[in-house]
Amino acid sequence: MISLGIYEKALPRDISWEKRLELAKELGFNFVELSIDESDKRLARLDWSEEKIAQINAAIKKTGIPLYTLMLSGHRRYPLGSLDQKTRQKALDMLKKAVILAEKLGIRNIQMAGYDVFYEDKTALTREYFIEDLHKCVQIAAAHQVTLAIETMDDPFINTLADVAQLKKQIKSPWLQAYPDLGNLSAWSNEVAKDLEDHVELIAAIHLKDTLPVTKTTPGKFKNVDFGKGCVDFKGLLKTLQRLGYEGTYTIELWSQETANDPCQETARAKAFFDQIFAELEIKQRPVAG
Repeated sequence: MISLGIYEKALPRDISWEKRLELAKELGFNFVELSIDESDKRLARLDWSEEKIAQINAAIKKTGIPLYTLMLSGHRRYPLGSLDQKTRQKALDMLKKAVILAEKLGIRNIQMAGYDVFYEDKTALTREYFIEDLHKCVQIAAAHQVTLAIETMDDPFINTLADVAQLKKQIKSPWLQAYPDLGNLSAWSNEVAKDLEDHVELIAAIHLKDTLPVTKTTPGKFKNVDFGKGCVDFKGLLKTLQRLGYEGTYTIELWSQETANDPCQETARAKAFFDQIFAELEIKQRPVAG
C-alpha cells in the first residue's frame, strides 16, 4: 500500500497552511511536500519562528495531513560544489537549518538536488567539492535521524539511480538514499526499468512527472508537460516498481500555482490520471486521513 503526496506548488499560492493541507485532503492526498526553493521568500522558511512552526504543526494535527518530505531545491542557487567557498558554506548552513526544520515539523526525508553546480561551469573540482560537502550534510542529517535523498535530475551530473549508487560507494550511510523522478529518468534513458531493478533498495521516495526526451537535436523538457503527453511510460514503470515490492511514497510534481487559473482543478486532473493507472495495476493507496 502506497502513500500519495502532492508538491506544494500544485496548490494555490497565498493561502494558510491549514487551508493548504485541507485542500490536499479534499483532493485525496496523504501528505504535502514542502518547497524550499531558490527564491528569497522560500529560503526565508529556513528561519521560521517557533511560533510559525507551532502553527503549522497545529494545522497538521487538525487536518491529519503531514509534511512527509521537504524539497531543498535552494541548493540550485547555493550549490554544494561551488568554487566559491562562501557559497559552499551557505549551502551547508542551509542544510543544517533544513534538517532542524524537518525535525521540528516531523519531516522524515529531505530531497537534495543532484547538482554539483548549476549556474557555474562543471569541473572535476566542483564534483570533488560536492562529494566532500555532501558527506558533511549526511553526517548532520544522521545526527537528527533525517534521510537525505538525492533526486535524479534534469542535468547530466546525476540523472540515474546508478549515479546515486556511485555516490553511496563513497558515502556509506543509511541516511543517504535516492529520490528518483520518473520523468527525469525517462528523459535521459530508455532503460529506466533496468535502473529501477538494479537500485530499488536505494529509493526513499519517488516523484511523478512527465517530460519530453533529450535527443541529439532537442534539449528535452523537464517541467509543465501534461501527464500522458510526454515520454514517461507510467503504467510500465509503476508495474515494475510494484513487482519489485516498492510500497513507499509517490509525490505528484506540478507547478499549477504558477501555470493554471485553477490550480486545484489541474491537480485533480493529475490525481485522476494516476488513480486510473493505480486501479488498473491494483496498486492500493493508503486511506486519506478522516
